[in-house]
Amino acid sequence: MLKIIVSGCNGHMGQCVVCGCEGLEGVEVVAGFNRTPLKKNCFEVYSDPMSYEGPADVVIDFSNPANLDALLEFCLLRKIPIVLCTTGYSEEQLHDIEKAAARIPVFKSGNMSLGINLMMQLVKRAAAVLGESFDVEIVEKHHRRKVDAPSGTALMLADAVKSQRPDAEYVYGRSGQHKRQPNEIGIHSLRMGNVVGEHEVIFATDNQTITLKHQAHDRALFAEGALTAAGFLVGQPAGFYHMDDLLGP
Repeated sequence: MLKIIVSGCNGHMGQCVVCGCEGLEGVEVVAGFNRTPLKKNCFEVYSDPMSYEGPADVVIDFSNPANLDALLEFCLLRKIPIVLCTTGYSEEQLHDIEKAAARIPVFKSGNMSLGINLMMQLVKRAAAVLGESFDVEIVEKHHRRKVDAPSGTALMLADAVKSQRPDAEYVYGRSGQHKRQPNEIGIHSLRMGNVVGEHEVIFATDNQTITLKHQAHDRALFAEGALTAAGFLVGQPAGFYHMDDLLGP
C-alpha cells in the first residue's frame, strides 16, 4: 500500500489528488497538511507537518511556496520523498530544494501534464529549426485565484526556447513604448474566471505564424501526473528528478 500525504489537501488541486487516490488500488492518503486544518476527508489534517507522527511513503505538495521550509524539514527528518507541484519559488528556495535532493528523492515540475511536457519538446525542436528570424511570444491563461505570474509552465516553455537561443531575453508584458528586439521572448499572463490552464507559444515572421497550444480541461490531469510521479519516486535514491526522468527518452 502506497501511503501518501497531500500538502495543500484542502485546496482545489489537493482535493483532485485526494479524489484521484480514491479510484486507485494500493494507494491511501494517510494525512493532509493545510494552513487551515479543516477535515474535509477521512484522514486527519495538520497545519504543522511536524505534528504528524504516522507512516508515509511520499508527500505530494500542491500548496504555496510559503510552506516549503516546513515541508522540507519534515521530509528530511523522516527521509520521505517529496513531489513538488507548487510554482513560484524564489531563487533561494530553489537552492534549498537542490540541497534537499542531495539527501532525499525530490521530484519537481512546474506542470504535471504529459501534454505540456510533450509540448516543451516540440517547442525546443521548433526553436532549433526556425532559428532567430522568428519572433517568439508566449501567452498563458489561468483562473483568477492563481497567485504567481507568469506561470511556472510559461517559464518552462520560455526556457525551452532559450535552450536553443541562448541570447534570448525575457520581456514580461508590453507596457511602455519601445520597439520589439529580435532576441526578446514576450511572456504574457491572463487571469480570469475558472480557466484551468492554457499555454500558447507563437513563432512568427512577416510571412508566417506557427502556434503550439495546450489546453487543460480538467485539473484531474495534473493530479494523475502527480500520482504517477509519486509512484515513480518511491524507491529511488536521493536525487533531483524531473518529468523527463519519468517519461524517459
